[in-house]
Amino acid sequence: MNTMSSEPLAGLDVDLHRPQTAPSGAPQGGAHAFHTRPWRGCRNAVAAPPAAAYGTALARVLNREGFDAAQAAIMRWPGYAPTPLRALPGLAARLGLAALHYKDEGARFALKSFKALGGAYAVGRVLAAAVARANGGCVPSVEELLSGRWRELVSQHTVTCATDGNHGRSVAWGAQLFGCRCVIYIHATVSQGRADAIAHYGAQVVRVPGNYDDSVRHAQAQADAHGWTVVSDTTYEGYRDIPVDVMHGYGVMSREVVAQLGGEPPTHVFVQAGVGAFAASVAAVFWLAWGERRPRLVVVEPDQADCHLRSAQAGRPVVVSGALDTVMAGLACGEVSPAAWEIVSVAADAFVAVDDALALEAVRAFADPLGGDEPVVSGETGAAGLAALLAAQADPALREMLGLDENSRVLLLGSEGDTDPAIYRQITGRTAEQVRAGR
Repeated sequence: MNTMSSEPLAGLDVDLHRPQTAPSGAPQGGAHAFHTRPWRGCRNAVAAPPAAAYGTALARVLNREGFDAAQAAIMRWPGYAPTPLRALPGLAARLGLAALHYKDEGARFALKSFKALGGAYAVGRVLAAAVARANGGCVPSVEELLSGRWRELVSQHTVTCATDGNHGRSVAWGAQLFGCRCVIYIHATVSQGRADAIAHYGAQVVRVPGNYDDSVRHAQAQADAHGWTVVSDTTYEGYRDIPVDVMHGYGVMSREVVAQLGGEPPTHVFVQAGVGAFAASVAAVFWLAWGERRPRLVVVEPDQADCHLRSAQAGRPVVVSGALDTVMAGLACGEVSPAAWEIVSVAADAFVAVDDALALEAVRAFADPLGGDEPVVSGETGAAGLAALLAAQADPALREMLGLDENSRVLLLGSEGDTDPAIYRQITGRTAEQVRAGR
C-alpha cells in the first residue's frame, strides 16, 4: 500500500500528526471525547419511526413533483448518464458486513461530483424564469435554453455563490452551459486546485477572508449590491426557493440508486453533510421510494465542522465557530441549512463526526482494494462514509450504536472523485489514472 507524505496537504494547512482537539464550543470529555477516540456520535432521539409517512410538512420542503421536474430536465442535458453503483464484496468482508455498495459520482459529467446536478439545475431554473418574465410568461424548454436562442437576454444576468469547491464548480458550469455571467466566492482554506477548476468554466473566482459561512454572507452582500442572483444550496431568512431547486437536482443521484438496487434497499446509508442539503435530498428520495423499508440514515461530518451532530444533541440548530479546518473540504460548514434540517432532523437515525486521519485512511482503502474489488477513486469528502465504517470496525461501541452486524447491507455515497488531483496524489501517492489502472 502507498503511504502519504508526512507534510501537511498543500492548500489545506492540515497536519496529520497534530493532536485531535475539539472545535470551539464542543463538549470536552464524555463517553466519546475527541482526545480518546477518532469519532463522536449519537443516536437521533427524535428520529421518525420506520412506519412514519413522508408527511405534508416534509413535502413542503422536498417533494415528488420537484424531483420529477429536476430529473426530467437533467436527463436532457448533453452528456447525461447514470453514474456507476459499485459492489465492493472484499471491503464488505473486511468490515464484517453482508454487502457494501458505493455510488461513484466521480464520473458525473466532467465535474467529478454529484454537485453538478444541483447548482447547474438551479441556474437553469433561474434563467428560465428570467426568460419567462420577458416573454409573456412562456417558460422556455431545456433545449431552447441550451440552443442559445435566449443568449442575449440571459447573458445580462449574473449568478453567484460561496463554495468549498464543488458547488461553485457546478454553478460556474451551469452558467457556461446556459450562457450567463458567474462570480464565485471562496474562503481562505479552499485549495488553489479547486479554485482553478471553477475558473476553468469561465467564472470570476474571488477569495475572501474567513471560513465558509463568512463567504456565504459575503456573496449575499455582493449580490444585493450588484443585483446578482445567489445560487446557494443553503437556505436562510428570506432565501429558500433556489436551494430547494438545488436539493431537487441532487435527487437525480438517489433516484438512480433506487433503480440500480432494484427491489432490495440497503439496511444502512451513510451520507456526508456540510450544510445538509445533500443529506436531506437523499433522505427524502429514499423515504418516498421505500417508505417503511427505507435504510437507516447515518449522517457523517468532520469532527472540526460537526454542526449536525451538535444540533441533534442540543435539539436545535447549533453554530460551530472557528476555522472549520478539515481535509474534507466539501464538508467544512459550521451552520445547518434550515430547510434541509427540517428533513434531516427527523430522517437521520444517527450522527457521527470523524477525524481527518480516518478520512485519509478511507481514501487510501478505496485506492488499494481487497478481495478482487475494483479500485475506487474517491476524494476526501467522498470517503467520509467509509471513514465512519472504519471507525465502527475498530470500536464496538460505535458499531452497536449504528446497528451494524454481519447482515448489514450498506450504501456509501461517493460524492466526489479526485476534484483536486494534486491533493489526491499527495494522499495516495498516485494519480487517479494510475489507481484505476491498478498501478
